[in-house]
Amino acid sequence: MIVTRKLAAILVADIVGYSRLAGADEDRVLARLRALRSDLIDPSISVHNGRVVKRTGDGVLVEFRSVVDAVRCGIEMQNGLIERNAGVPADRQIRFRIGIHLGDVVEEADGDLMGDGVNIAARLEGIATPGAIALSEDAYRQVRGRIEFAVSDLGMKALKNIAEPLRVYSLQVGVPAEARPAPLESPPQRSGPERCSLVVLPLASLGGGEEHEAFVDGVTESLTTDLSRLSNTVVVARNTAFTYKGKPVDAKQVGRELNVRYILEGSIQRGAGRMRINTQLIDAATGNHIWADRFDKPVADSFDMQDEIVSRLANQLRAELIAAEARRAELEPNPDAIDYYFRGVAAFNKGRIENILRAKELFQEALKLNPAQVDAIVGAARADVIMALYRQEERAERLKAAESELLNALAIDPRSHWAHLWLGYVQILTNRASRGVGELERAMSLNRNIGVAHAWMGLARIMQGRAEETEAHVAEAFRISPTDGVAFLWKYIAGLGKLFLGADAEAAELFRQSIDASRNFPLNHFHNAAALGLLGRQSEAESEVEAGLAIAPGFTLAGYRAAAESDNPVFLAQRERVIEGMRKAGVPEG
Repeated sequence: MIVTRKLAAILVADIVGYSRLAGADEDRVLARLRALRSDLIDPSISVHNGRVVKRTGDGVLVEFRSVVDAVRCGIEMQNGLIERNAGVPADRQIRFRIGIHLGDVVEEADGDLMGDGVNIAARLEGIATPGAIALSEDAYRQVRGRIEFAVSDLGMKALKNIAEPLRVYSLQVGVPAEARPAPLESPPQRSGPERCSLVVLPLASLGGGEEHEAFVDGVTESLTTDLSRLSNTVVVARNTAFTYKGKPVDAKQVGRELNVRYILEGSIQRGAGRMRINTQLIDAATGNHIWADRFDKPVADSFDMQDEIVSRLANQLRAELIAAEARRAELEPNPDAIDYYFRGVAAFNKGRIENILRAKELFQEALKLNPAQVDAIVGAARADVIMALYRQEERAERLKAAESELLNALAIDPRSHWAHLWLGYVQILTNRASRGVGELERAMSLNRNIGVAHAWMGLARIMQGRAEETEAHVAEAFRISPTDGVAFLWKYIAGLGKLFLGADAEAAELFRQSIDASRNFPLNHFHNAAALGLLGRQSEAESEVEAGLAIAPGFTLAGYRAAAESDNPVFLAQRERVIEGMRKAGVPEG
């Protein structure tokens, strides 16, 4: 049998309560249904270039070449029913539920369609409100901004016999989209793909046979799922992405077909007891490579390997996507809240006080335009936390402000893993390490790929007088995200653990590695000065004090002592030894 696999927009429509209507007056209902088909349904399908695949007694399955055509047809059908139901008693009205999805289908020799694309559209029809159209996220992305009716985000929905939950939107035909007052000078409308939109194309399996191919497909699916959890990011569903499996693809064409900005492609090769992972992130508009990575892993337990590969790629891709969007935002002549957010992230990632302060200003600009933008709220809190570490005299005020901001973010979105993460960090810094650990665990339950959560868990152990446990937590952070942009902080935390345990030489080496990666963090220099002072390496210690004071000129021993992060007696005793090391190095008393 000849079959063809392709990407198609599928519309499924069904009459609400058909059995009840037919039971009351079957002949009349059948006559009305025949009239609807000839006068409304079939002409609408024809005008919008649809193909009827299958009819049921009370419904129809239609294939369209584009989602735009499918949605226009659905709207025309629902509007026609509204007109025909005018003056008809409610219990005798014929109303449709409609579901529309863009996805992978298999066309058989007789023209019938099978596959997930059809199944998902049918399930969407089943959960649609009578008179409305339920759209999958993949379908909605194609028509966003082109619909004059109200659209509601129904959130993630588990559909019967569909493996993964899908985000669903409801188009309310007859309810106009909310009108927004026009600004005095309207900015030009943006065109093209949604910001930070991405498709993860199926990774190619090289060597290893069917078992290896299944493993590689699993990596693609898990990576798609993990990336879809990133805020401000739209990721094309797995079913749609897999229509490109095994086919030569042109990045620009894929970008146009799926309306995305970025494409991730790559391969996993198996041989000689190792796997080699190659990935590339491509700008779909230009076809240029934005980022590429290659790394090898020894073959081990399949699930462990899959988790490790996915975690590493998800962390790297998050950073690269944010950087790419920040570069775009800098060039945007009419920035909106999301543009300001990405600009803030770009400034924040540069480090140094002036950049952190600028980041806070940009996050605040975003919040002026959208006070409920959770990522911008968390961004402002992050800036306050970092400023608390740079400026002792502002520490209490900054941390209090950050906690208030983070609680506000969680009131808006209780599932924001970034808000839970940073709230946990604030609590660790303010004598609430146990509560902080709870927040970190909550963050990791929402996003397993947060390496920094493990590192901060190690920091909490120091505050709890259990510095001997810090090294293992930091090692887990590096396992999850070995090339993380803030990995220098993890080295710092590992060094801090060694310093509190009295392993001063090991601490100094870890601090040196951290400083080599980023020279903008003052506590690195001051704690390295303590380790070197305790080792009797006086000139090196004094140089570190000088470097630290150049970044944080207000740092003093008195301020450091007053800012003790815990009242645990083991911690305080170890901390006094650190203070003595700083004193030997020449840190001002204050």
